[in-house]
Amino acid sequence: MPDMENIYVLTDEYIELSKLLKVAGLCDTGGQAKLFITEGIVSVDGIVETRKKCKIRKGQVVQVDTQRISVQ
Repeated sequence: MPDMENIYVLTDEYIELSKLLKVAGLCDTGGQAKLFITEGIVSVDGIVETRKKCKIRKGQVVQVDTQRISVQ
């Protein structure tokens, strides 16, 4: 299955990781986003990230399974 890539255009300095997963449509709820993060299935720039409030900035890439979000 090919990777799916989404582009998220950042309008502020940063967005918290759990909020990004929700607004980008990778999770239905904030609770589900937090669960994905604590379970260790979310990576930021290729490294597993377990902090729900990790600040995601322009140029970073977030991945959940085969879905990727490129932040611009």
